[in-house]
Amino acid sequence: MPKNILNRAYSRQLTKHHKIAVAGVAALGTAALALSAAPGNAAGTVTTGAPAATAQVAATGTVLQNVKGTVTDQLAAKNIKLDTLAAQKKAADAATAKQAAEAAAKKAAVAAAVTKAAQQHVVTAAAGRSTQRLQMEPVAAKTYTNNLDGWIRKSLDIMKAKRIPGSYNGLHRNIMRESSGNPYAINNWDINAVNGIPSKGLLQVIPPTFQAYHVPGTSWNIYDPVANITAAANYAAHRYGSIDNVNSAY
Repeated sequence: MPKNILNRAYSRQLTKHHKIAVAGVAALGTAALALSAAPGNAAGTVTTGAPAATAQVAATGTVLQNVKGTVTDQLAAKNIKLDTLAAQKKAADAATAKQAAEAAAKKAAVAAAVTKAAQQHVVTAAAGRSTQRLQMEPVAAKTYTNNLDGWIRKSLDIMKAKRIPGSYNGLHRNIMRESSGNPYAINNWDINAVNGIPSKGLLQVIPPTFQAYHVPGTSWNIYDPVANITAAANYAAHRYGSIDNVNSAY
């Protein structure tokens, strides 16, 4: 045979064999891929043919999808659990804060009550001490000048306590007419003097009248200015309604 014809025949044979080998390698690769991706329990059913490899790849895709769904569900459940824990912690923190605020408010209220009670105690104690001092310390006696003005004013205070009517002007007017303000004045010329009971003192009171209308708490001395004025005012109140109504000898 000519050499060129032999070379073309060999080339055709080589190409045919090469194609068969390539197809076989591809089939084996596909089968190996299907075998490595398929679950363990599917190993006994794996075949080397192309249809088996296609079915196994489809099954593998389903398993991967199921795995993905399971992982997603687990992550979602974990997120829900974390959210629940966070909400519980937030509620616990709020409850703790509320309890702390209530405790602080109660403490403040107790402190305020204690302070108020202490202040009230201080006020009460001070008031008690003031009352005690007033009871222990005698009220200073009112003083009067030793003159006509002082005698009239002292008599008026006694008359007020004994409910005897009369005014400063009424007393002063009658005193000036009867004795000109002399507590030792004595009348030795009127009928009373003739009868042995002369009128005496600032308001010229005879001894029987002085004794009958003497006001308790004053002197029994008819010449005592305050005693004389008060007894005369008492007599005038009984006979004329008030010393203020007397404008002449009485």
